[in-house]
Amino acid sequence: MPMKNLMKDVMIDFSLHIATAQKNLPTEKDFLQWISAVLLPEHSDAEISIRIVDEEESAELNQQYRGKKGPTNVLSFTLESDPLVGDIAMCAPVVKNEADSSNITETSHWAHLTVHACYHLLGYDHQTDSEASIMEQLEIKTLKSLGYENPYGDE
Repeated sequence: MPMKNLMKDVMIDFSLHIATAQKNLPTEKDFLQWISAVLLPEHSDAEISIRIVDEEESAELNQQYRGKKGPTNVLSFTLESDPLVGDIAMCAPVVKNEADSSNITETSHWAHLTVHACYHLLGYDHQTDSEASIMEQLEIKTLKSLGYENPYGDE
């Protein structure tokens, strides 16, 4: 169901699609808060869709779009650059397993991965050490503004 959010000067046309039976997922309000923390007024009229998937669908998407086997935590697909339009696929079982194995809350991991995916939609990447450092610093700053700890653990 599409949802509009006016936060400061950022208008987000947001939709959330649940395609997994996993419970205890973040709410639309949670995702909008995390997305809004990344977007700036110059990203007005953003259109973002998040699809929460199971491991099978994640593995299919990962193979199709990245040529990699197996499920992954998050995939970002930029559809257009202006206005910001993109799709994000997040694998609920992988997110839960990663949070459990890292001894962090699922909510903080969902927040981190959503922020991470949004920076990808904005054109940031982590293919080189320099790119990774820039992206990680942006994520740390954004997550701190939301009340979350540094997901990389190296302050």
